[in-house]
Amino acid sequence: MTTPKLRFGLWYAFRNPAEWRIDYADLYAEHLRQIAWAETIGYDDVWLTEHHFCDDGHAPSILPLAAAVAATTRRIRIGTGVLLLPLHHAVRVAEDAATIDILSRGRFELGVGVGYRPQEFAALGVAPRERASLVEEGLEVIRRLWDGGPVDYHGRHYRLDGVTLTPPPLQRPRPPLWVGGFAPVAARRAARLGDGYIGTGDMSAQSQLYREECARLGNDHPRLAGGHFWLIVSRDPARTFDAIAPHVLYQIAVYNRWLGEAGQALFPAIERPEQLRELGILLCLSPQEAVDRIGHYAETTGIERYYTWTVPPGYPVARMDEHLALFAEAVMPAFR
Repeated sequence: MTTPKLRFGLWYAFRNPAEWRIDYADLYAEHLRQIAWAETIGYDDVWLTEHHFCDDGHAPSILPLAAAVAATTRRIRIGTGVLLLPLHHAVRVAEDAATIDILSRGRFELGVGVGYRPQEFAALGVAPRERASLVEEGLEVIRRLWDGGPVDYHGRHYRLDGVTLTPPPLQRPRPPLWVGGFAPVAARRAARLGDGYIGTGDMSAQSQLYREECARLGNDHPRLAGGHFWLIVSRDPARTFDAIAPHVLYQIAVYNRWLGEAGQALFPAIERPEQLRELGILLCLSPQEAVDRIGHYAETTGIERYYTWTVPPGYPVARMDEHLALFAEAVMPAFR
């Protein structure tokens, strides 16, 4: 097997569960510190994910967070993985993202998804049945505004008459657009309207569908980003698993509740830490085991950019530094 060349990223939600709660200002400062440090040891990307009205404070405002990362880093690329586009006005997203691109000197990438939580759509006054068309129109509006010049656009949700975005983003022709999601339609949408498809977990079927759709559309440069839900490199994997499993169990329970409320399913019901290991959801591995797992994952999905959740909810941010350092030292070089 030829070892693929990969970029490596961090993935953050800024969660602060009640059981392990700390001051939010300290939590945010610790995340920004870790990101700035991580770029110095070789990490290439940071991805920020969005949800609203969460008991654990899951980051609701990731564009301001991206701007903060831009101001405190110099090299790492900054992406949204993903921004829930139906819950935002696309013109404002285009403006804010262009501003972040300027602040970062051309390091911003916009990843979007449709969202699924009924509470978010209800509280923000958006009809869930409109989410797909809002994303499709929104992506077209953002792309055309970033391309420059007066934009005329008349759709179901947006009407623009001679609108020019100023200041424009720094990157040319524009910042990359990623489309995420677990359903087949998301992979097809990424091929039609994005520059790449972003997923997580077992995305082999979606990645194949994405590549096939790209080929059908004449796009011979498909781009994929993804990774395992939790892969943590450790010198003592068993001990690390025991320390981190309660935090991952918490997050699985939250996602299962959210997805159940939306009539969807992603994870099976999990009650015991051992199930996390059996199902491959929480992987605490030695460096060589991680190289093997990531290599196999990249081969089956075709990703060029790998990431995994960085800080399990409530786990001390600083305690992840040793695992990130070991990953950078002993895993990344195998894919450079």
